[in-house]
Parts: sequence; structure tokens; C-alpha cells
Amino acid sequence: MTELVHFPMLIGGKPAEAASGITFQSETPYTRQPWADVPDGSAEDVDAAVDAARAALDGEWGRMTGFARAACLRRLGDLVTEDADRLARLEVQDSGKLYREMLGQLRAIGGWYHYFAGVAQGLEGRQIPSPNPDYLVYTRREPVGVVAAITPWNSPLLLMTWKLAPALAAGCTVVVKPSEHSPVSTLGFAELIGQAGFPAGVVNVVTGLSRKVGEHLVAHEGVDKVAFTGSTATGRAVARAAADRLIPATLELGGKSPQIVFPDADLDAAANGLVAGVFAATGQSCMAGSRLICHVDVHDELVRRVAERAAAIRLGDPFDEHTEMGPVANRPQFEKVVGYLDAARDEGATVAYGGAADDQLGGYFVSPTVLSVTPASTVFREEIFGPVLSAVTFTDEDEAIKLANDTPYGLAGAVWTKDVHRGHRVAARVRAGSVWINAYRVVAPNVPFGGYQQSGIGRENGAEAVDAYLETKAVWVELTGSTRDPFILG
Repeated sequence: MTELVHFPMLIGGKPAEAASGITFQSETPYTRQPWADVPDGSAEDVDAAVDAARAALDGEWGRMTGFARAACLRRLGDLVTEDADRLARLEVQDSGKLYREMLGQLRAIGGWYHYFAGVAQGLEGRQIPSPNPDYLVYTRREPVGVVAAITPWNSPLLLMTWKLAPALAAGCTVVVKPSEHSPVSTLGFAELIGQAGFPAGVVNVVTGLSRKVGEHLVAHEGVDKVAFTGSTATGRAVARAAADRLIPATLELGGKSPQIVFPDADLDAAANGLVAGVFAATGQSCMAGSRLICHVDVHDELVRRVAERAAAIRLGDPFDEHTEMGPVANRPQFEKVVGYLDAARDEGATVAYGGAADDQLGGYFVSPTVLSVTPASTVFREEIFGPVLSAVTFTDEDEAIKLANDTPYGLAGAVWTKDVHRGHRVAARVRAGSVWINAYRVVAPNVPFGGYQQSGIGRENGAEAVDAYLETKAVWVELTGSTRDPFILG
């Protein structure tokens, strides 16, 4: 048996084991074998992490200027870039994502910290004209406080960065709770925090196998804000816990995103975009473009092209440079995806390609799947979080919009057309937080990302992200030194 690699938590600037001394194992989805063990934290460890974050906020970090915070963020960005290979390998071992995808992602993540470093040193209040000339009025932008950041098992470091970088730019301190299915890369990342010059306790990482660890963190009296990425069902529970304490929550949740293809579209480009939207990352992306809404005149041809491309996708070892799609990240998700494929067959879906697990490779592999279905089909309506594309047809623009918006979600979408007027017109009518025209799955640190409806609350990335981690304080300065009637307002 391969010896397990151990990774400690980070609490108060120091490596930390669980108070109980218990650990749990992380499994490699490609082999279904354990490869690392990490501390199985508890409420006691959460308490210690929140206390450390509060002490840092009240101490050295809270006294640092935006310029000093920016210097730490830039250094962290540089360290992530320098360490991209190691961190990418940890992500591949933990989640089964392609090494080449994760390496590119880790090399790009440093840009997020550099972008928000610029935001940190540019944060400013404003002077407000007063109706009473005897007062000077101005505002201050101050950190909301201690942030609980709960991250998912898909792309854990990227989605953690979407929370961590703006929170640190704002001057907050953070307790990160990564998913129990992929905790290791976050623990590996935590080793860079001290090297970047952050004071002890500014960033803390607590791992735990039980959901109670995250629940205790969200409900903790010492936490001032919650930032969560995950399923809509869990997001509701997080929102309720935050509401009980009247603290703000940023929620980036599920999606069932449409890709609308008009008859004038470049079908080769559209087919490539569909592959990128639903088969890249094994479909394990909140923004997966898994609903193909295709004009009836080009449906058969486009489905044929996508099915041919799906049949050619190389499944295998995620470290192999020739592999194009890795396994599903963990057993529960694998079983969920297979269950949806069974339901699709029972409901009469037409399978253009795939439609089942791929048992030949030994890991949690599912064949890239292309289905033609009806708008009422379960696989067309519910988030699968796997490599499954479900196609329906439309005949005119209004019908396409109606199908696209007939969902409780609203995270992303795409419009494929050569008509520039139609592209902008349809993008405006699709109710989603991000819409690409003749493209899919593109993000940047300065572009806001988030959803409508059950896809979440708030935005990550861009200036809007930092606003979510700041409080605005109004300061009134009496200029005359004289007294006034205490029983009159103003």
C-alpha cells in the first residue's frame, strides 16, 4: 500500500492538527485509492481558527494600510505562480482534473491576487456635501470583519481565490473550510501564506469530514460574513444560518446554463463551444453549458458533430498530456451522474453518444454523453454536474428565450449566431449573470461573476466583489465648536 502523505491545517499562522488527533483520507478518483490524510477538525478547531482570525483583525493586520496589504497580495500571487506545478499536482490527485488544465489555472490564479492588490491600494471613501455648512461629512470603507469561506471540491483553489483575494484586499481575515472531497490543495496553498508576509491568523484553514464543521463555522458568533460556493440546496442552509445571525452572505450556487444556437451560427465553432462548456472539467462546473437549445433546422447536424467530437474525447490518466477528460471527482458524484443517465433512458432520451459509466479505466469515469430530449426531461431541467449535454429544439427567437429562461437557475448562458444584432438582443433577454456570444467558459479577475435566482446572491470578481467585504461608515465633523439645541435633529 502506498504511504499516505500528511497535510496539516493552518491556524494562527502555524501548522495544526485536529484537537482530537483524528485524520481522514483523501482519495484519488483516477485510481479510487487513498493518497493523503488530513486533520479531521471539529468545532474546537473552528473556534481556534476564528479566534486567531479575530486577533489578527484586531492586531497587526487591522492596522496595515491598503498599500501594505497590496504588497502581501502581490507576493502571494507571485508565490502561487512559482509553485503552480506543485499545487496543480495536488489538485489533480485530489479531484481528477486534467493536469494541463490545472497547471494553466494555477498559473493564472496569481493574476487575481495582483488585480485585487491594485484594488486594495485604491480603496477610498468620499466627501459628501452637507446641507448644513457647519459640518464636514465623509465616508470610510472598512473591512466587514472575519469571513468564513466555504469552498467546493471542483477547482478548489480558483474558487477559494475568488473569495480570498477580495476579502484580503478589503482588510478582512478569513477562515477557509475546503470540501472534504478535495481538501489537500488548499492545505498546500496555506503553506504560502506566511511566506507572503501575512501576519499570523489572517488566513486560517480548517478541514473536517463532517458537515458539522462547516455548519459550526457559519453559525459562529465570531464570524461577520459568509462566502460560499456549492450546491443550491446547501446554499439555502448557509443562507438560513447567516440570516439567523443577520450577517451578509455571498452565495455562488448551482446552474443549468443554456447554449442557444441559431441557424446562421458557425456550427464548427458552436460544436467546439459546446464541448468546452460541458465536457471540459468533466462537466463539473457550476457554469457548465449543459442545455443545448438548438434551432430545428440545424439540430441534427449540430448534435451529430458534437457526438462525433464526444466519441473522440480521450479519457484516462489526468496526468497524461494526451488525456482530454478525467474522472468524476468522487464516488457520491459519480453515482449521482450515473443515476441521471439511468433516468434519461427511462424517460426516452435519444442517445447520440455515451449514456453510461465507462468501467474500462478503473476510476470514476463517465462517458461524455450527448442526448436529445424534451424540455420536460429531468436531465434538461436539473443540474447534473457531469459530462452530459441535453439538446432540445426551437423554431423562433421568442421560443428560444422562453426555453432558456424556463429554469430556477440563472448563472450563465451563450448565444451562437453570426447576426451581431441578434447576439446582443438575445444576450440581453437571457436571465443569467454571465452570457457569452460565440464563446463559452471565459472568466477574468476584473469581470463580475454570479447568478440570478437560485444560482446565488452577490457577485465574485471585479469591483463588486470587494464591496461585499466592506462596510461604509459615515463620519460627521462639527466645524464651529459651538453648541446647538439638543432637541432639534440636524
